[in-house]
Amino acid sequence: MKPPRLPLPAPEAMNTAQRDLYDRIIASPTRSMNGPQRANIHSPELAEAWWRLGDTLRNRTVLPPKLAELAIIVVGRRWNSQVEFHVHGAAAVKAGLDVAIVEAIRVAAPPPIQAAEEREVYEFARQIQVKGEPDDAAYAAILARWGERGAVELTALIGFYGMVSVALNAHRIPLPAGAPPALSEAEGFTDLPPA
Repeated sequence: MKPPRLPLPAPEAMNTAQRDLYDRIIASPTRSMNGPQRANIHSPELAEAWWRLGDTLRNRTVLPPKLAELAIIVVGRRWNSQVEFHVHGAAAVKAGLDVAIVEAIRVAAPPPIQAAEEREVYEFARQIQVKGEPDDAAYAAILARWGERGAVELTALIGFYGMVSVALNAHRIPLPAGAPPALSEAEGFTDLPPA
């Protein structure tokens, strides 16, 4: 991986707003500055808004964690975001997603998805990432299963993690120390096949 473009300030060099956010992130389940907040901390107001939106999308939606993580790794793979796929690939497996599905997405192969709700989320996220919007059938499937709230929240989750991928890639946020790259070093976008 290429070197990071922005340094993470040392905690003792942070201003009050930066240090407050830093302390909350370190005390949260995240426990590290390995994600986009490593760059965002240079703009405390942005970092605060980002943190709140991310927290809502991770912890207060109608989508089960396994399905949210599935959508996130589709986004991370599309954008070739090493950090996003590293973090959320492991989180997807921990949340109960079959490791074979995660591996197929990692190598951009058709994932062996059996469960209808997983196939629906994969296809919805894939189509948004590849075509810019889901087709009518993909949208209808999400709406039928999760209702209006679910359709809105899943769309926001996909958009948010697209923004995360952009930040991770643009600022070259490094993988955690000792973590090997999960994805090929391809730049640009990776096309994902239907399940």
